[in-house]
Amino acid sequence: MADEERRHVEAAVGGDVESFNRLVQTHESRVYGVCMRLVGDHDDAEDVAQEAFISAFTRLSTYRGGSFRAWLLRIATNAALDFLRARRRRPTIAIDVRDDDPDDHQGFDLPDPAPPPDEALEQRELARALQAALMELPDDQRVAIVLRDVEGYDYAEIAAMTGMPLGTVKSRISRGRGRLREILIARGTVRSASSSE
Repeated sequence: MADEERRHVEAAVGGDVESFNRLVQTHESRVYGVCMRLVGDHDDAEDVAQEAFISAFTRLSTYRGGSFRAWLLRIATNAALDFLRARRRRPTIAIDVRDDDPDDHQGFDLPDPAPPPDEALEQRELARALQAALMELPDDQRVAIVLRDVEGYDYAEIAAMTGMPLGTVKSRISRGRGRLREILIARGTVRSASSSE
């Protein structure tokens, strides 16, 4: 943790709201990205991220050092899982689903500079397919996959953030990757190795 962030964390734990706001600014895009990939909807992800920051602020006294980002992402992951559990208890049907928004990448950023239009369209379609496939995974596998393959955390960090044993993290990532591959192959999004021969 950088010295400046450490000072903000210490001040926030001591009750300094401005320091906490600086921490929010530092980590908001990462927290939102995790929430978006876990809940699959921009508006819901904003709500979950906001709930995570409120929860973090009220629980600052429980922060015991180490990576503040990991501590914060653990809260965000739990908030997203709580949201998903609540959503399963009260399912809703979307009335106005827009699939024509070219700026809606469903949580996956396109590389810059912009590729040619046909390539950009392919990338957007792949990003949507990946997000849809992620949403079909069980929550525990989706969390592990997002934290490892999208956010780039190592197994030990994921275990610390989720409270899962290291072996469980590895198992969920392996099963989740296999299931993602099956979903994408079944939808024709990617080809299996045997079909390319």
